[in-house]
Amino acid sequence: MSTTLSIAKREFRSYFDSPAAYVVMCLGLAALGVLFFNYRGGFWDANRASLEQMFVQVPRGLSFLVVPVITMRLIAEEKRTGTLELLITLPVKDSEVILGKFLGAWGLVLVLILATSVYPIMMFGWPWNLGALDTGPVVTGYLGLALFSAAAVAIGLLISSLTESQVIAFFLTFLVLFLLHVIGSGMTLSVLPPKAELVLTFISFESRISGFLRGVIHVRDVIYFLTVTGGCLTASFWALERRKWV
Repeated sequence: MSTTLSIAKREFRSYFDSPAAYVVMCLGLAALGVLFFNYRGGFWDANRASLEQMFVQVPRGLSFLVVPVITMRLIAEEKRTGTLELLITLPVKDSEVILGKFLGAWGLVLVLILATSVYPIMMFGWPWNLGALDTGPVVTGYLGLALFSAAAVAIGLLISSLTESQVIAFFLTFLVLFLLHVIGSGMTLSVLPPKAELVLTFISFESRISGFLRGVIHVRDVIYFLTVTGGCLTASFWALERRKWV
């Protein structure tokens, strides 16, 4: 476990060795603020103290930009530069490499998610104090974001482990996460037969996270995100192991 944590710490610190993490954090918060306050009328037209619009936009921002950028280099860049083979020659298990890199990347995403708490603090605490906020949906919303982000990072890690190109890893991760959001939209489901609608709703990120945004925790949604995370991490391990089979 200490080896896994060492890899995770190294991976986490590496993001802050360049301006990338700071730029993504600042631009992400600014973009979230614009969408939260202005998209489809935004917060001011909702006429209620709710952060639902923020929790709707955060998963999309993470899926369409942040997660693909963070995960594209996890394994692909190490393969391209040859540092992966150097890492593997050390007394380190493949499972420790995969789990360590996952924890490092997920840790950064959690920091970005935590940074969004500046909005409820400033709006309903200090300095604006706009009124009483129903904290239930806020707590469950952040729980949903944590589970969702774990699954998204695991998907990105799997794709990165299957290629040596960061560009390919970025676009494939973006495409997969984009589809997992789009298939749950009303526009997509409205043109499909009922059986197909049930299948797509079952695997859709949008439908799975919606309960958390309403303050409801369904065990099936928690299990879904944990299953996706565990399955992708296992597949990433197998992808790393395949070098021993050829």
